[in-house]
Amino acid sequence: MTTIAHLDGHLPFGHPLSPQRQYRNLPLISRLITDGPLPDLWETDFSRLPGALGALRRKARAFAETHLLPLSAEIDQAPHLAPGDCHPAVRTLLAKAGKEGWLSYFLPPPLGSLPWAAATQPPIWACSLVVEEFSRACGGLMLLLSAHHLGCMPLLLSGNVGTIMRDLLPVYRSNLRGDPHLVAFAITEPQAGSDVEEGHGAECYRPGVVATPTEGGYLLNGRKCFISGGDLARSMTVFAALKGEGMESWTCFYVDGDAQGVSVPRTELKMGMRASGAAEVEFDNVFVPHRRVVGRLRGGWVINRATLNASRIPVASMGLGFARAATETALRFARQYRLAGKPLIHYQHVQLHLATMVAETRAMRSLVWQEARHAWRPRQLHASLCKFHVTDRAQQVCEMAMDLLADHGGLHEHRVEQIFRDVRLTRIFEGTNQINRLSLIEDWQGQLLDNQFTVGV
Repeated sequence: MTTIAHLDGHLPFGHPLSPQRQYRNLPLISRLITDGPLPDLWETDFSRLPGALGALRRKARAFAETHLLPLSAEIDQAPHLAPGDCHPAVRTLLAKAGKEGWLSYFLPPPLGSLPWAAATQPPIWACSLVVEEFSRACGGLMLLLSAHHLGCMPLLLSGNVGTIMRDLLPVYRSNLRGDPHLVAFAITEPQAGSDVEEGHGAECYRPGVVATPTEGGYLLNGRKCFISGGDLARSMTVFAALKGEGMESWTCFYVDGDAQGVSVPRTELKMGMRASGAAEVEFDNVFVPHRRVVGRLRGGWVINRATLNASRIPVASMGLGFARAATETALRFARQYRLAGKPLIHYQHVQLHLATMVAETRAMRSLVWQEARHAWRPRQLHASLCKFHVTDRAQQVCEMAMDLLADHGGLHEHRVEQIFRDVRLTRIFEGTNQINRLSLIEDWQGQLLDNQFTVGV
């Protein structure tokens, strides 16, 4: 591409009226509070992160560009596989990701792979940075790697050192050896999507997966659906009600994927994120010993809600990664595609369109980082707000990319149509965005009902 001194409608940096030319001649004190031409916007953000998190983000970007992006189109277009089957390239990727620490980074060594310097920041922030980079490269492969951490989260949130050492540590060590061990998070049931994520619905719901007491433990019976990674998971955190009781008895059980009575009869043929299976999992008299109860009996509901609070900010980062990928694709297209003899980027209405996309994407990142940096104890209101707002806006940015590419936007080679299919799922899982809006109000209702409360947002 020929280098052009300036865009149509704008002065070159060397023009006497261009402020960029004059910044260099300002007195030192003035230069400290003004700024000249910026480097790449995405690169600039690295300087705004704590050093260890910046290094982690750069490492994640390199891994995504080297291992996820080259596979993305092939895996997205691959035939739908039978439950339990795995594309050879994906299996190789899982082993590589495990060895490099992308399946164990919620704890520092010797338990996990999170650098100790990064462990001084909330692990949700580290996760959000990684998820953004992986989403930018491939939504399906990102979900395949990231849903594993969702499955592990109840083990961490159990607060039981024995559970962490006995159940989670072997998972992390297996992955670091290059022997992939994925963990799935199983809450959704055929008749209960939102009912297992929102208290008002759960109060009326009759649980489908039931745990019956037996000698030495419990027998699980029932069915879960839409379980991300459930087809490849070697273990699962499964939520079930105790026999004869309602959702208030929900308990989390840690179940081996190859245990007698566990089966995966199907995976869904999905619109987006196709590299990650959405599995139906059946339990037929599956024995779970007492020591595999995660947390305490009847303590599953709070572990479930705490897990969702921890995961909704990273889900917002998924949307951010998709918006970023769509924006970068639109920018490349506008620089290369010519209309009336000149690249689209020289038309002012295209510049306005791109400026809006960039502003939306960077505003999303600001919100995600603001909430993630304070997420040692994630609050439902903040996590839900972040999730629904960012993913809603991310879809709008992806639609803007489709608008700019016009007929080219529907072609798989430009990636935007795949990104568009992927981003829509972020507004559904981890609670639909409508449920997340209600979760904000639910968490806030104590103040809303307080007559002494002065409303302020």
